[in-house]
Amino acid sequence: MTTQEIVSKLWNLCNVLRDDGITYHQYVTELTYILFLKMAKETDTEEQIPEKYRWDELKTQSGIALKKYYKELLTELGDNSTGRIREIYQGASTNIGEPKNLEKIIKTIDALDWYSAKEEGLGNLYEGLLEKNANEKKSGAGQYFTPRVLIDVMTNLMKPQAGERCNDPACGTFGFMIAAHRYVADQTDNFFELDAELAEFEKNAAFTGCELVHDTHRLALMNAMLHDIEAPIVLGDTLSNLGKTMNGYDLVLTNPPFGTKKGGERAARDDFSYQTSNKQLNFLQHIYRSLKADGKARAAVVLPDNVLFADGDGEKIRRDLMEKCNLHTILRLPTGIFYAQGVKTNVLFFTRGEKDTGNTQEVWIYDLRNEMPSFGKTSPLKPTHFDEFIACYADADLSKRKETYSPENPNGRWRKFTIEEILARDKTSLDITWMKAASDVDNYTLAELLEQIKEQSANISKAVAELETLIGEVEE
Repeated sequence: MTTQEIVSKLWNLCNVLRDDGITYHQYVTELTYILFLKMAKETDTEEQIPEKYRWDELKTQSGIALKKYYKELLTELGDNSTGRIREIYQGASTNIGEPKNLEKIIKTIDALDWYSAKEEGLGNLYEGLLEKNANEKKSGAGQYFTPRVLIDVMTNLMKPQAGERCNDPACGTFGFMIAAHRYVADQTDNFFELDAELAEFEKNAAFTGCELVHDTHRLALMNAMLHDIEAPIVLGDTLSNLGKTMNGYDLVLTNPPFGTKKGGERAARDDFSYQTSNKQLNFLQHIYRSLKADGKARAAVVLPDNVLFADGDGEKIRRDLMEKCNLHTILRLPTGIFYAQGVKTNVLFFTRGEKDTGNTQEVWIYDLRNEMPSFGKTSPLKPTHFDEFIACYADADLSKRKETYSPENPNGRWRKFTIEEILARDKTSLDITWMKAASDVDNYTLAELLEQIKEQSANISKAVAELETLIGEVEE
């Protein structure tokens, strides 16, 4: 049985819980509580779980006794255990009201092909569940789930290195840090090429995050644990003063939440130069401030279009970003790749300078939005869609970059703008488009055709008038 088949089987169990009124997101949380115990059993890591609450004891229970025992288990592991176990189960409660449903889930999980699951990686299995949840519109989980292909492209271009401190200040289920961890593992023969001290750093300190939503934080902790990452994942608000402690990073990879704070409140950060209720602008301020000022620390951040054109504080923050960092690349993403259809987003790539002024000299923009197919559940974004962009990016070496745009090729997707050109734009807007969509071309052609018809009609009328005059002269 493949990981995909196991994921489908686990996901189909949510149908069992419909009568209990459990949502998809609640189901994944419930599944996490139970899967943790089974995976601890399968990986021989049950020593931190009291014998009374281990998998072998759970699967012997049934009926009303099971329901009572399960509630007791959640409370005990949340209150009296330590480490990751306590973090995952803290404040845990169950929404499963029917004991038979709970029993069916436990028996189904116990009967799965765990040998195959371990062969393919338990982390891959759990990530598959999270992806399934994100792709289900009714769950609403897609708001914090970035498409895997985009995560991989951003990570591969940022090239995280062993010994670097990586962070996601709005980590969701921890997908970016899992990808960064996987990238370093691939580059170091699964960390075997590293000395013991550096390998320990990679496990316990290299990949960190912060998540505001409690249930999502649990999923992030579980995901990290199954990928052998034990670095801190903080439960809290990066835009509060807690975020002031999150700094000195070599790399930030993130897709922060969009929108405004509740009630239009401003971020509770007294270190921000520009106070605004726009969450993504505040996250952008946090991110470039959290990077080391060493000329090498870098970030790749998914942000909505309004960050590129918002006036007032938005313009000031863009200018501050381009002063403190080298904003060398903007990737304009197609619509339809996130849960909220129609949301227009971009990836900003920038490197923190050693000084706080004059770091951006030119910005390269790649338009992957215009003249692209319509993406969605039946037509997902694929790695091949990024091939030209990756080639154009040229490892962020600006000297190797060549525009594909030209007056002769106005629909070339890759174009350079100098800092002088950008500063001269209204509100220092980075919301720049130049490609003509097919409809624009068609409209232009029709307009041109109409002018030609009018011109020809005038010529015909003139010719008719001249002919009529000539006929009249002949008849006379």
